[in-house]
Amino acid sequence: MWYYRYFPKFYESAAEKMCLDCQDFIKKGAKILDLGCGTGVVGKKFKDFFQGEILGLDIEDRRTEKIPFQIIDGFHLPFPEKSFDTILIAYVLHHSRDPIYLLKEAKRVARDKIILFEDLPDDILSKIICKFHGLNWSIILKNKNITSFKSEREWGKVFSEVGLSVVFKKRIKNFPVKKELFVLGD
Repeated sequence: MWYYRYFPKFYESAAEKMCLDCQDFIKKGAKILDLGCGTGVVGKKFKDFFQGEILGLDIEDRRTEKIPFQIIDGFHLPFPEKSFDTILIAYVLHHSRDPIYLLKEAKRVARDKIILFEDLPDDILSKIICKFHGLNWSIILKNKNITSFKSEREWGKVFSEVGLSVVFKKRIKNFPVKKELFVLGD
C-alpha cells in the first residue's frame, strides 16, 4: 500500500491520536487483537503506547510494521472465548463481507472492550468520499467485498443486534470524512 510508505508520519500521527482517544479504555499491558490490521501501523502504535501485546489479523499480509500477525478467512476468529483484553477494529468493518458476524466474533473473543473506528457517510461530502474510497479499494486493492458504510444510527442498530452497548463515542475531527470512535461493551 504505497501511500503508507510515502506518508508514514501522517499515519503514525493519526495512530497516536487514536491511542490518546482510547487511553481511558485500555489498560497498560493489555493483550490487544488488531482485527483487520492492514499495514500494522496502528497496531504497533497501540502496542507501544499501552505497553501491551498485539496480534494483527487480516485476510492478507500488507504489513509495513513488523507486528505478530496471522491470516484469517475474514469471518472466524481462531481463538477461544475471552482470549484478548481489547479488540481493535480500525476502519475495517465497512470492508467486511459480514460486519455483523465479525462483530459477534469480536465480542466472543473480547474480555473487556471492543474499540471501533469507522467512517460515517453522514453528509453529502462524506458520502462522496466514502463511495470513492470503496471504489478505490475495489479497483486498486482488488477487494472483492462491496464496501458498506453505515450511519451512526445504522451502527447503533447493528450493535444492538449483536448485543453490544456503546460505552463511549466520540466524533473524530478529520475533514473531509466524518469519523467516529465507538467503545463497545456487553
